[in-house]
Amino acid sequence: MKILLIGANGQLGYDLQKSLKYHTLIPLTHKDIEVTDFNNIKENILKYKPEMIINTSAFHKVDLCEDEIEQSFKVNTYGVKHLCRLCDENNCTLVHFSTDYVFDGRKNKPYTENDLPSPLSVYGISKLAGEYFVLNFCKKSYLIRTTGLYGVAGCNGKGGNFVQLMLKMASEGKDIKVVNDQILTPTSTKELAEQINQLIETKCYGLYHITNNGECSWYEFAKAIFEIKGLNVNLEPVTTKQFFVGAGFTPARRPGYSVLENYNLKKINIDNMSHWRIALKNYLMFI
Repeated sequence: MKILLIGANGQLGYDLQKSLKYHTLIPLTHKDIEVTDFNNIKENILKYKPEMIINTSAFHKVDLCEDEIEQSFKVNTYGVKHLCRLCDENNCTLVHFSTDYVFDGRKNKPYTENDLPSPLSVYGISKLAGEYFVLNFCKKSYLIRTTGLYGVAGCNGKGGNFVQLMLKMASEGKDIKVVNDQILTPTSTKELAEQINQLIETKCYGLYHITNNGECSWYEFAKAIFEIKGLNVNLEPVTTKQFFVGAGFTPARRPGYSVLENYNLKKINIDNMSHWRIALKNYLMFI
């Protein structure tokens, strides 16, 4: 299959290139394609004639989204609308990624694809609006919600992922404070990419939650990183309010509990995502 990959230089894009190596892959970065520009997307589709487009692009600096609302919607909503329209016009399948931040966290047990979204932030609202375009405007699509991504390529838009940040702070001998009142499932981009490779072969289009299994707070995640690496670090749990007051600004509202259940993957018997601790241990072996 000929696949056009948008965001090829991101941490998920990097692992998708490896997992999709048996396909004809066209890796594009922001220098090659601009998702907010309808004509630019159209030119690339006409040039490469892909059978599938995988879109990993997003404006995902959650706190910045609160101030840069227009840019958030340009990328996360209208850019997705452009892709949906052009995919439909060119009989092309779309794979698009969304977020656990479309939920408000009040359920306090894992969210399935059947739960009603209720975002708390501009970022979550803009991503949810993009979801509606995918689900209603694109006949052949896979919409993937995921959370807490980390991969060997880091995260270009954020200057490194959480694991890299924790290890960097530990190497500098810093005291480390991490929030313990936000619960999620950290997810390996390597495993996510491999699961996507399997999913696109099914032709079972629709909405999917894909994360590693299990759950933890960011504090528990950080603690596991240091335990696996055998590092003695002064790590302190704090509340979200304490953390951001100390940082000197008011953040976007975040769900206190945003664990996703891979319910639809399980329905088609292809949930091969490991427990988050196993995925983390495998990741730390290579960095």
